Amino acid sequence: MAGRINDEDVKAVRDAVPIDAVVSEYLQLRNAGGGNLKGLCPFHDEKSPSFQVSPSKGLFHCFGCQEGGDTITFVMKVDHLSFSEAVERLAAQAGITLRYEEGGYNPSHQRGERIRLVEAHKIAADWYAEQLASSAEADTGRIFLAERGFDQAAALRFGVGYSPQGWDHLTRFLRGKGFSDKELLLSGLAQEGRRGPIDRFRGRLMWPIRDIGGEVVGFGARKLYEADNGPKYLNTPDTAIYKKSQVLYGIDLAKKDIAKVSRAVVVEGYTDVMACHLAGVTTAIATCGTAFGGDHIKILRRLLMDNGSARVIFTFDGDAAGQKAALRAFEDDQKFAAETYIAIAPDGMDPCELRLAKGDDAVSDLVEPRTPLFEFALRQIVGRYDLDTPAGRAGALDEAAPVVARIKNSGAQHEVAVQLAGMLGILDTQFVVKRVAQLARWARERGGAPGQGGPSRGPRQAYEQAPRPTAGGPALQLRNPVHATERELLKLALQRPELVSPAFDAYGVDEFTAAPYAAVRQAIQEAGGAEPGTQDAQEYLVRVRDAAPDDRVRAMVTELAVEAILRKTVDEVYAGEQLVAVRRRAVERRVREIQSTLTRLGSHGDPAELAAVQNELWVLQQYDQALRAHGAAAL
Repeated sequence: MAGRINDEDVKAVRDAVPIDAVVSEYLQLRNAGGGNLKGLCPFHDEKSPSFQVSPSKGLFHCFGCQEGGDTITFVMKVDHLSFSEAVERLAAQAGITLRYEEGGYNPSHQRGERIRLVEAHKIAADWYAEQLASSAEADTGRIFLAERGFDQAAALRFGVGYSPQGWDHLTRFLRGKGFSDKELLLSGLAQEGRRGPIDRFRGRLMWPIRDIGGEVVGFGARKLYEADNGPKYLNTPDTAIYKKSQVLYGIDLAKKDIAKVSRAVVVEGYTDVMACHLAGVTTAIATCGTAFGGDHIKILRRLLMDNGSARVIFTFDGDAAGQKAALRAFEDDQKFAAETYIAIAPDGMDPCELRLAKGDDAVSDLVEPRTPLFEFALRQIVGRYDLDTPAGRAGALDEAAPVVARIKNSGAQHEVAVQLAGMLGILDTQFVVKRVAQLARWARERGGAPGQGGPSRGPRQAYEQAPRPTAGGPALQLRNPVHATERELLKLALQRPELVSPAFDAYGVDEFTAAPYAAVRQAIQEAGGAEPGTQDAQEYLVRVRDAAPDDRVRAMVTELAVEAILRKTVDEVYAGEQLVAVRRRAVERRVREIQSTLTRLGSHGDPAELAAVQNELWVLQQYDQALRAHGAAAL
């Protein structure tokens, strides 16, 4: 195994790769105030964004699921990597050569499995592309592309390649690059043959499939020769880095524009994605050999941020299979806050065929939202019934009314209910409207209605309305002014240590009454105190998180380091107020303890002990008066 990565190099990686740049590869971020950014959490489903990123501190934290950490932690969690794999990936992005404390530089064969599989795919993608560009055998593939309106520049833009017809051309090439047979089989690039591994893809046009971060994780391969007995399209099997239900072809190219214009266009194939992008529809993406489903929706929701103006347009062939696919997509419609539409090209052409026949403008026109997906679904439902009979109209209403009840916007829901009555030929419009409203109300009462998550709540409101996970002890409640002040002081100590140092470092752990806050104070103390944070804020937070005894305390440190300070203007005066408030409450608690001791001793106690206790009480009372009169200057 490889040695431990040098600590200085780990720090260099953290400093070199901004956390907001990394997170933005996976979800859309917006201004959250106080220098923070927010987005929909990639680690759990949520309707409103509770995931916050602090670029200045290099940390993220979700106030919904409590996941948090630094840039390295984020990459580990989102891509399921080990610590060393995450550091290696970020180092490669930043151009940093890592040193290893045991055994020197890490040889390529010692790297983590995921890193190796991604490397193999990158090399394979480049090799396939080179074959398409230069090999005589690949002329069949070049003709295939040309017939569909794609020239060499288009192939280069999308990384399209060609896999030779021989048994093991790629396998031998990758072996020469140092990859083992085991790695080739694990990657899905090779499969077992009679005499060892052979190429999985042979004599096919190759589309590299990239994850949202831009890494090649698999391939889609199109059949070119009649002698090929395999399926028309052959995809990489599920591997450690590729799950077909969790990838979208073209997402790496489309993500920025999807986030920018709040619109995504879902097409059916690789050539359709190419045609759309070349026609100026740069938000086009496609599934990879599977139906559009829940995991795909999660990817898009993080980019669209589920704002009211977001649009998702599905393009499907006009045939029965395309209509079936559209209805399948509608089943997941309620998982979007975005409005969903369907676009079907004239004569049943897909975007690739449409571009070839009628040009780029026709593709652009196709994906302009026209038919809401729910309207298409209604027409498909109604079309199955004989509306000339009462039984047919009743059956159509029974099936269609729940569809209308799922429409998110209540005004639109009412309007469509009226339209449904007209489609069915039911003269009593109010009967249909009331039926739909009743179904929608029942769904809301069961907690299943779309778009009924309530107004967005900020971190503080969320804390006040629900108990917080703690590091032991009772649940935290910010309605408790003692807990609220302790929390604010710790936030200042982690985020603005220069405003509370050196006074804060003289505060005892027992001055924090909430067990989770006492644990955070202990972690700061064991990390060397808050004063070093005035020199290197990010390194200071790394040390505090490392000093935390367990994940719960570590999560609380991250949470406090990211959560906004409650005062708009954060200065020495405000910091002094929090320092004084926490200290005065500690003094008051000690005064009460001493008064209880005096009551217990009474007039029959040892005179010397009694005098000592009375003296301590007097000193504390004088100190409390000074704090009241002079504030932080008396600390």
